[in-house]
Amino acid sequence: MIPEWEIGALGRGRGFMGRLTRRALLAGVSAGAGLYAGRTLLAPTSATGPVFPAVTEPQNGGILLNDASELSPVSVAKHVTVTADPDAKIVDTIRALMAEAQSAGRPFLASAARHSMGGQSLAKDGSVLTLDQQWLQADPAAKTYRVAAGTRWSTVIAKLDAIGFSPAVMQSNNDFGVASTYSVNAHGWPVRFSGCGSTVRSLKMLLADGTHVTCSRTENVELFQHAMGGYGLFGVITELELDMVANGRLEPRFERVAGADLGKRFAQMLDADGSVQMAYGRLDVSLDRFFEDGLLISYRPAADQSDIPAATGSGIISRVSREIFRRQVGSDGMKHMRWWTETSLGPSIAGQSTRNSLMNEPVVTLDDLDPLRTDILHEYFVAPDRFAEFVALCRNVIPASFQQLLNVTLRYVDADRDSVLAYAAEPRIAAVMLFSQEKTVRGEADMARMTRELIEGVLAIGGTYYLPYRPHASVDQLVRAYPRAGEFVARKREFDKGLLFRNHLWDAYLGKL
Repeated sequence: MIPEWEIGALGRGRGFMGRLTRRALLAGVSAGAGLYAGRTLLAPTSATGPVFPAVTEPQNGGILLNDASELSPVSVAKHVTVTADPDAKIVDTIRALMAEAQSAGRPFLASAARHSMGGQSLAKDGSVLTLDQQWLQADPAAKTYRVAAGTRWSTVIAKLDAIGFSPAVMQSNNDFGVASTYSVNAHGWPVRFSGCGSTVRSLKMLLADGTHVTCSRTENVELFQHAMGGYGLFGVITELELDMVANGRLEPRFERVAGADLGKRFAQMLDADGSVQMAYGRLDVSLDRFFEDGLLISYRPAADQSDIPAATGSGIISRVSREIFRRQVGSDGMKHMRWWTETSLGPSIAGQSTRNSLMNEPVVTLDDLDPLRTDILHEYFVAPDRFAEFVALCRNVIPASFQQLLNVTLRYVDADRDSVLAYAAEPRIAAVMLFSQEKTVRGEADMARMTRELIEGVLAIGGTYYLPYRPHASVDQLVRAYPRAGEFVARKREFDKGLLFRNHLWDAYLGKL
């Protein structure tokens, strides 16, 4: 197949982990990466001051890329998009691009749709590779499938759905690239799993010296463990082999739970009922009853598994939900209405769905469409029996800020025994928070202060925070949250002696260790 390339031009998209979905109105990560070449963007102003940051001309005739936060404009020297299958010719081409960057003394980084929020998918003044592919081969007998690194989850669902299967674990939305999910070790809401990496059998990766290696739990084990949640800092993944499970009809159940008790109740439910296949929780974010009430939603196989329909996508419920969801900004009344729709209206009209349909949502369904605001995610991981302490921390910190918290989704994440930069060394409740932030200097400063305060409180109760979001943590906080960070850096310097693979996570944090 002749490779298809697009050099230096990519359409503007919204958000990274930030737009919500029907089933959870859930904070996810948006597809898209803005690219602005050779022109100045006029930053709008607001009542509270200039938009942050002001976007300037790319340096040295470069290309300006951004991520979903819309707050991380980065000038890169070269941007190439690959859409072709991962055959030997494509591998050679990527190898040549890497060698070119190495010769020019530039960093190199591969990504899919740049669903990070602080430059983790960008290489300043470097060469950036966007992988946007569709190749997939399934093996029903082995219950595995192989995909190109840049294959989106929407493609995975469509192709597996046609043969009666479903990805074992994927992110909660379908816009993301499979290798990117592995590279941040993102989790989803299928239960009794750790991150997506726990379902990856093997992968192929180009190292800094051009070697194309296979990595798994039995071959090049160290590379496998460091690349899982390694943010592309060890090499360019070209393809992966992952587990798949049977698709099927699922029925929802809804349980009202006190907010402080939701973490323990989540774990108890899973311990007591092995039939639960998917689950998530919600908290009421109204300021006048902040985190007091919770809702636990779980899915079990329906009795009738005949005539399973094809996977569907966004429907009218998603589009109607957007109006309620977006009007929550600054309005407890709308937050009350949103909570009523989830706890009263939703359960009364909910019906069966297929496993694939539940996961087949794009993140842009509930895009905010506001040029003066952006959706920012936080994510914290705490033990189920310390969840009440987390709720108390959030009640103390978040309402005292002027950030607009619109959504909290809770998921269960099993212990991660593989990745070096593990965020769940033991079973954890993951709290995914979506804030609507002003794109102003004031908004950014307040978000940074609040984030560090939340991280400090989470560390005090034995938890951690997730690395793909805004880079507001201190280096010390990262080291305390990820005690193997020093080991990760040491091995990175051995495998990539010239530091070819770099991003803002390396420049601002790991490279300083």
